[in-house]
Amino acid sequence: MANDNQVAIEPPGVFIKMELESRGWSQRDLAFILGQTEQQLNPLLSGKRGITPDMARLLGDAFDTSPQFFLNLQGRYDLQNAKEPDPAVKTRAGLQAHFPVRDMIRRGWVQDGEASLLQLQMDRFFEVANDEMPGEIAFAAKRTHYNDTPPHQLAWVFRARQLARQATVSPYSADMLKALLPKLRTLMVDPEAVASVPGLLAACGVRFVVVEVLPNAKIDGACTWLDDASPVIAISTLYDRLDNFWFVLRHEIEHVLQGHGKHSIGMIDYLTGESIGDENSEEDEENVANAAAADFCVPTAKMASFYARKNPYFSERDVVGFAALMAIHPAIVVGQLQKRMKRYDYLRKYQVPVRRYLLKEAIADGWGNAVEVHL
Repeated sequence: MANDNQVAIEPPGVFIKMELESRGWSQRDLAFILGQTEQQLNPLLSGKRGITPDMARLLGDAFDTSPQFFLNLQGRYDLQNAKEPDPAVKTRAGLQAHFPVRDMIRRGWVQDGEASLLQLQMDRFFEVANDEMPGEIAFAAKRTHYNDTPPHQLAWVFRARQLARQATVSPYSADMLKALLPKLRTLMVDPEAVASVPGLLAACGVRFVVVEVLPNAKIDGACTWLDDASPVIAISTLYDRLDNFWFVLRHEIEHVLQGHGKHSIGMIDYLTGESIGDENSEEDEENVANAAAADFCVPTAKMASFYARKNPYFSERDVVGFAALMAIHPAIVVGQLQKRMKRYDYLRKYQVPVRRYLLKEAIADGWGNAVEVHL
């Protein structure tokens, strides 16, 4: 349908008739020139049939002009009379350009549907109104890998915030959270004990959620705040290992205790691999959190002493004995040794998965389970 502000474009046949008149040719003359009958030519001149590429070539030779001219006439006419597109196409394209909409729909974070409803869901999901863009996230140890805010990570942290609002917790107390640390330390000897972490944090006013990462996103955990007195710790269990869990958890607890991320969407951490325990992190806030996490898992001085005494020959017996002395599971010591030696196959049998224990007690999203949240 033609737009009210546009001048209506006549069918190409009208122009051809005008050209015939200016040349003093009849329709029969043109049919003769083209090697066709008048009956074959009638639908074209009346606008009932469009100009095909073959016909454009014939007309180009007949009128001594470019075949493209006739194709352009037909194209402009067809475009003006084309059906108005579904407005959802433009909306979905705009959203997909900034956010992983398809992955979000697949995970059940938003529902596919009519354009305005999808836009409304996305605005509510990202806690924004109109055309504003979500706030910047303060990225952590792997910041140099990103030039801007990766959309998959942005969506992940907002999903964590969304789920955290469903948690029932006591008022936040930094003193209680600090006092909880020795208790958490005693749990590190038993992998199944991680199941008690969500409840212990809730008693201190910290909301704890577990969210599976979206494709192509590398996230271990995050500290975000719903308001100045409502901290949230989210983890992904991207690497489902006991040592990774405790390092990431203590890292995020330190962010909470220090009030990091209160004036942004939060702190997102990818700490696995090269960045774990790396004291050369460019971010002061990450230095603080990394140091606290490393010392919590294995006291830094004792780990350094053990490494200096046994390097380069670490027997399994030495490792198990040192872990017993530290009152932690051997996986914690193995994780730190793997990092220091850059041998991630070393005593891998001690690396224990813990996600299955967490999912029993924590508010969790992913791994085939989608938590229903009304936007």
